Amino acid sequence: MTWTDRLALFSIWDFAALALLFAGWIGIGLLIEYPRKRGSVSALTAEYRRAWMEQMVTRDPRIFDSQILSILRQGTAFFASACMIAIGGILALIGNAERVAGVAQDFTLETAPIIVWELKLLVVILLAVNGFLKFVWSHRLFGYCAVLMAAVPNDPSDPAAYPRARKAAALNITAARSYNKGLRSIYFAMAATAWLLGAVPLILAVLFTLAVVYRREFASQSREALLAAEGPAPQPPETR
Repeated sequence: MTWTDRLALFSIWDFAALALLFAGWIGIGLLIEYPRKRGSVSALTAEYRRAWMEQMVTRDPRIFDSQILSILRQGTAFFASACMIAIGGILALIGNAERVAGVAQDFTLETAPIIVWELKLLVVILLAVNGFLKFVWSHRLFGYCAVLMAAVPNDPSDPAAYPRARKAAALNITAARSYNKGLRSIYFAMAATAWLLGAVPLILAVLFTLAVVYRREFASQSREALLAAEGPAPQPPETR
């Protein structure tokens, strides 16, 4: 069976759903990382990352900063490990695609060659692998950021203090961007599993994923908290 014969096993709806999956994945990423009008949560948080590094210059000791960075690295390591487990699990499913086909056919009441189910699982693997690579790179960038943070002089009057802090902030923002890309890959990999039920379920899953990601970045309470005006601190109540 040639690749032309294999592609002929899919309908026009399958190709449309697959195109929507990748277009939505790439498009929402561009909208989040490079917003033109409404700032996303990721973009707004980037400004606070810069402010964090500026505050670090005058903070002594810097144990608090190292603890925060350690927590960020733990998050990337956790998701990288989760992606490895997911990739191994999906590879095992491809090796036992007959059982997957049997379960899917119980829901769809349609029969298809095993290669169809294997190709559908392959799309999920591609997204999971992309997420793994993003998480690993994010983990490494946070490590670079830690090195730069350690190189920032303790004396704020040192001419190298703030330039190095800005470099650390740039690496921190880039690491966070890679981390967010990895999360979106996982979101859409989970949506891609709906393709096992057919093209229409995949389209619905992609639209639902887009709605969830858009809401979290542009219409969530966390975004409102970031945009809230920073007025004077409330005064403590008077004691009698």
